[in-house]
Amino acid sequence: MDYHRITNIEDPLFTKMHQLMQEIFPPEEVLEFSLWKDPLEDPGIRVFVAVYEGNVVGATEYRYYEDFNVAMTDFTIIGKPGLGIGPFLANKRAQDLHELAKANGKELSGMFAEIYDPYRVEHHEFGGVKPMDPYVRREVLAHLGYKKINIEYVHPSWNNDGEAVTGLDLCFLPMGENKSTIQADLVVQFLTRYYTVLPNKPKEWIKMIKEIETKDVLNLQNI
Repeated sequence: MDYHRITNIEDPLFTKMHQLMQEIFPPEEVLEFSLWKDPLEDPGIRVFVAVYEGNVVGATEYRYYEDFNVAMTDFTIIGKPGLGIGPFLANKRAQDLHELAKANGKELSGMFAEIYDPYRVEHHEFGGVKPMDPYVRREVLAHLGYKKINIEYVHPSWNNDGEAVTGLDLCFLPMGENKSTIQADLVVQFLTRYYTVLPNKPKEWIKMIKEIETKDVLNLQNI
C-alpha cells in the first residue's frame, strides 16, 4: 500500500478521493470539487491517500500549526475493511507530524479532531463501510487517547451556507503526560483560524466562541 500526497486538483487520484468522500460522508461535510484547488496547493494542508492496486482505498487530511505546535486531523476515510487501512494511515500521519514538529524545534503537543457522537448520528451509514461506523471510530479514537473538549460543539457547514452542523464533538489528543484540561484561548485561536475559509459563520458558532472566550481552561473528558 502506498502513501501518496495530493497537491493538485488535476491529480487523477484526487478525483477518486473526492468520489470516495461523497460515498462516505454526508453532503454538508464535503467541500465542492473545484474549491479544493487552493487547499491542495497550500503547503500547510497535507492530503494523503492510501493507494492499493491503483485504487484509492483510504485518505486523510491534516495540518500542523507551527505557532500553536498542534495538529488537526481534518478527516480519515477507510474505504474497505480488512486491508489495515486505518492503522496504515494513522501511523504514516503520526510519523509525518512528529517530523514536522521536530523540524520546528519542538515535540508535538497534541492533535485536534472532530469526532462523530454515535448517539446523535447513528442514522448515518457512512457508505456502509463498517470501520467508518461512528461507534467503531469513537472507540478506536478513545483507545488512541483522544478526549472530548467539554463544550457544546457546532461547526459551520462546509457548504458555506451559514448553517450550523451538530452531531460532532471537538476532541483533543494530548501528547506526553495525561492532561485533563486545555487552554481555552488555544481552542478559540485554533477554531478561528481553521474556519477562516468559511466566511458565513452561523450564529450558533459565534455564540459558542464567545462562551469559550469567557473561560481560562476547558476540561477534557473521556469519550
